[in-house]
Amino acid sequence: MFLRSRSRLRTAVIAAVVGAGVLTAVTPAAAAPLAGTRAYLVITAPGATSGAASAITSNSGTVFATYDAIGVIVAHSGATDFASRMRTVTGVQKVGATRTTDIPAEAANPPIPAAKPQDPLSTSEPARSDMTQIGADKAWAVNQGSASVTVGVLDTGVDDLHDDLKPNFDAANSASCAYGKLDTRAGSWRDTDTHGTHVAGTIAAAKNGRGVVGVAPGVKIASVRIAEEPSGYFFPENTICALVFSGDRGFEVTNNSYYTDPWLFNCPDNADQDAILEGVKRAVAYAEGKGVLNVAAAGNENYNLANKTRDTTSPDDSTPVTRTITNACLSVPTEVSGVVTVSSITSTNTKSAFSNYGTDKIHLAAPGDSVYSTLPEGKFGTKSGTSMAAPHVAGVAALLKSVNPTATPAQLRQLLATQADDLSCTDSRCTGTTAKNNFFGEGRVDALAAVGTGTPGTSFENTADVAIPDNGAAVTSSITVSGVAGNAPATLKVDVNIVHTYRGDLVVDLIAPDGTAYRLQNSSNDSADNIVQTFTVNASSEVANGTWKLKVQDVAAVDTGYINSWKLTF
Repeated sequence: MFLRSRSRLRTAVIAAVVGAGVLTAVTPAAAAPLAGTRAYLVITAPGATSGAASAITSNSGTVFATYDAIGVIVAHSGATDFASRMRTVTGVQKVGATRTTDIPAEAANPPIPAAKPQDPLSTSEPARSDMTQIGADKAWAVNQGSASVTVGVLDTGVDDLHDDLKPNFDAANSASCAYGKLDTRAGSWRDTDTHGTHVAGTIAAAKNGRGVVGVAPGVKIASVRIAEEPSGYFFPENTICALVFSGDRGFEVTNNSYYTDPWLFNCPDNADQDAILEGVKRAVAYAEGKGVLNVAAAGNENYNLANKTRDTTSPDDSTPVTRTITNACLSVPTEVSGVVTVSSITSTNTKSAFSNYGTDKIHLAAPGDSVYSTLPEGKFGTKSGTSMAAPHVAGVAALLKSVNPTATPAQLRQLLATQADDLSCTDSRCTGTTAKNNFFGEGRVDALAAVGTGTPGTSFENTADVAIPDNGAAVTSSITVSGVAGNAPATLKVDVNIVHTYRGDLVVDLIAPDGTAYRLQNSSNDSADNIVQTFTVNASSEVANGTWKLKVQDVAAVDTGYINSWKLTF
């Protein structure tokens, strides 16, 4: 289910074989499934599904879809003992029911969402605070993204007829995976809600002088609908289908603003949930192996993902029960290895009240409160949630891939992390350092840094503490820059994090390798604490390589502090 506040992540073609023979286009069945028919994942070794497929038929089941490259079969059966029987079959590693309710009638012949009439676009394209917050408005002047980069929106669908999305929409690489089988019929990808269209606009709404602008308005959007209709649920077989399709179609990035129903957390000590965990993990790994960077929303439960104790919301497709859980239980795809997990921040760079958090669970943060974006039928509107934060990161990842076309998913993850703007926090639940903590991970995503020189490693940081003597001599902290060709940019970013009471006591300078000083802050009567700010310096006359220094002097008595960290982004 996409993330909503009860709190989920919701808020407010091919005729035959695709890629390596993993996916086939849907052929609608003639009859609806009988009452009592459930869906199962049957897991085998990759490339070894044929024997299990035969066993499924002989054990009162039918094969609905096969993903042989990852060793996953989606089976349907009305036999209550189907899973236990299949678990005894030679070569079968895991078997699990994917839902606690019957397969809907729509699975036999999925309806195509209707094309809807469109309102005309507004004649203006006002500035959006979320885009300014991550530097996207400045990034557009440098690079708006490449049309050779495609972001897959795995969601409720996308209204491809929306005039602010239509210029960047890739129908040839869009499809539906609702019900667990690929459907490439025209229009199958359309939005059955509003969520996916909103996400798509944040990623890549066109910069056309009307409506809104996405983070990466020059890249392509493909829709892979995984929400079923009419339930709106995102079941495991749908997620697996979409991730495999994303890999086979060569998407550079996917955005996953949902968690996989019906379990908020899947626990490995439960046979059904263990199969779900394995199937989704394999699909994520398959997509990444094909060059896809997967981005996901952290969730809206205000929950510490690193300290799990209880789940009261699962299964959400029938009657939820209260259960004791541990950290071994995972939200998927959010907590799957390799996925970039995004928390939500407010316009003042604090954690959104609803956002999940957790040490080594959150990788990056992005705006997710009251985000204005596209809605179906040519409309626009505001939504809140980590669902809205994740597409900001997906858009920045698309910019990075545009600038660094040969970068691997691992390199993109590293660039996102090193270029992020550090955020400190005072909430008692927030642990870690300003450079990396359980609320914001590596920090707020930075679109402007993403379109810098295009060379991996263009950010350099010093996180060593340097004490600032009270009303004393100036101190410095050094960063040695290497591997950057030519001069520094006219928009050199200097991220400063200084812990100091009464920050107006401080004079702060950036010292270039040749000794030239660039004043960042004069002393003043500002009585607030700490300097956590990004300064932009025109250093285009300076050679980039060499030792740069942050120079800080306390020019008044009483208050004390230290340089916590600082960073240069070229």
